[in-house]
Amino acid sequence: MKKLITILALGLASILHAGEDSFAFRNDSLAVANDISFSHLSVFLEGGEIYPMGDLMDAVKNTLYGGVGIHYTYWENVDGIVMFQYAYFKPRTDIYYYGVHQFMGRVGADWKWKTIQPVVLGAGFSCSWTRADAEETFANKRGGTLTDNETEFGWYARISLPVFKYKEYSAGFHVMWEQLWTLPKRSNMLYAGLTFERSIW
Repeated sequence: MKKLITILALGLASILHAGEDSFAFRNDSLAVANDISFSHLSVFLEGGEIYPMGDLMDAVKNTLYGGVGIHYTYWENVDGIVMFQYAYFKPRTDIYYYGVHQFMGRVGADWKWKTIQPVVLGAGFSCSWTRADAEETFANKRGGTLTDNETEFGWYARISLPVFKYKEYSAGFHVMWEQLWTLPKRSNMLYAGLTFERSIW
């Protein structure tokens, strides 16, 4: 009788253990099915105009910019975004160089809030690399430090409005506010432009 009870107990334990494994496997499969990170990837081109704000309005003129970037699915209603842009600023004041090259790199997220669809809200961090377009370097003159490169960090907030979509292609408008943590005062700029996007997968 003891042997029979032992055999039944071992058999029951084996069945329960197998059931737990099966349940865990089903949970893993469900998690994989619901994991949509990087399930969608697209590339985009964008361009428009930059409007310097605050003290920058007296220092440089409005200018055009262009750039490239990628979108990728991160969560169900959140996309990751990586952008690279270039602009050339011409000074308003009497300064010894012709202009300033600015290369921008950004990483952030776009939030597709169902309440305001198709409007997309975005925010993230910026890194700006600038260099004065000058034949000579005069570090002791006003603005002279830009001849030896400067790197600044900051943040941005942006609103995008898709207005056209055909198969894997889409286009829309965007407006972005950016603040760089320059010293002694922050540098603020407003961007407005167009975005053309193509889905890769």
